Amino acid sequence: MTATLTGVGVGPGDPELLTVKAVRVLREADVVFVPVMADRPEPDAGRAETTVRDHVPADRLRRLPFALDDRGGVTARRAAAWDDAARAVVEAVDAGARALAFATIGDPNVYSTFGYLAQSVRARRPAVRVATVPGVTAMQELASRSGTPLCEGREPLTLLPATAGSALFADALAGPGSVVVYKGWRRHPDLLAELRRQDRLADAVLGRSLGLPGERIGPVGDADHDLPYLSTLLVPARRAHRGGKL
Repeated sequence: MTATLTGVGVGPGDPELLTVKAVRVLREADVVFVPVMADRPEPDAGRAETTVRDHVPADRLRRLPFALDDRGGVTARRAAAWDDAARAVVEAVDAGARALAFATIGDPNVYSTFGYLAQSVRARRPAVRVATVPGVTAMQELASRSGTPLCEGREPLTLLPATAGSALFADALAGPGSVVVYKGWRRHPDLLAELRRQDRLADAVLGRSLGLPGERIGPVGDADHDLPYLSTLLVPARRAHRGGKL
């Protein structure tokens, strides 16, 4: 029987936002891997682990350390973490596991560590089948909680990480659609300055720690200097009247 590694999107943090399929796949898995920060003696439970604890027994959860806080591309530390994680998955397969799941916040095909893990596992065991289960994204949760439509009519939607740089953010803001920025974190002052420059600050919405204790959803301001890495900024398109973009 061929082993299958499934990347399961578990949403932004609220355990109730897992799909029925996600819960089924997690419960049927022989082992459920969850990402944690590397190089910590006793790493805290990550957001994915905290989310799936409501659905999966603790004895089937296994932590995989990743260099989630690395900056600067494919660093040696980051590559080593990918390789170590892949070896752990392969060891589970060799030990007899056939249904393996990797719980990832949001969606496994949107800025997810799962893609790198899957590539590394397939390089070692080409026979392992890879699948994904889509999940609710942070931008969807923020739009819902703030009552802000993401797209209307012919409007485009631009999603980008703050790590892509200020120029891309500026270009997206100048366009006709909504803009969503992930991973604002230390780049928040630059994002804030560009929002002011293009007179888009008043409509912007910021979400931090969505679905978790201490979450905040509201206007964007200078006081947001302690943002977590996984913060979400939503800047809706300019809309003059109902149905104006049809």
